[in-house]
Amino acid sequence: MASLREAPNEQAILNVYESMRSELSQIYSNITDLEMQVSEHSLVINAIQPLDQTRKCFRMIGGVLVERTVKEVLPAVNRNKEGLGEVVKKLYETLVEKKNDMTEFEAKYKIRLRKQDDSNEEGNNKKEGNAQGVLVGAAASTIQ
Repeated sequence: MASLREAPNEQAILNVYESMRSELSQIYSNITDLEMQVSEHSLVINAIQPLDQTRKCFRMIGGVLVERTVKEVLPAVNRNKEGLGEVVKKLYETLVEKKNDMTEFEAKYKIRLRKQDDSNEEGNNKKEGNAQGVLVGAAASTIQ
């Protein structure tokens, strides 16, 4: 009967762990997207900054292209870039917290990752390396 209780419990632990990994992956993805936007804002700023302040400039606002001047657009693009930078900074803080939570979770349930290549035939010299990790269950529920 004890094994019946351990299996769902172990599965629940693994589900939570996979959820944590998925959340970390999503945060990484968001950071990458936002950093790319910050980079694009920097390119725009560098391109229009040396221009005449009264020169026509077009800006997309809510899906609508509007005509402005460089003088009007430049501060707005700078503000947007700074705002994106703040969001990226907060996401990095969240990422550190989530990584720490995940590390604590791994330590608590003695979860460790094993490379798939290690679990397959070790004598096989494959040229196509598979770096994808395989989740190994909680150590407490393994046969000792």
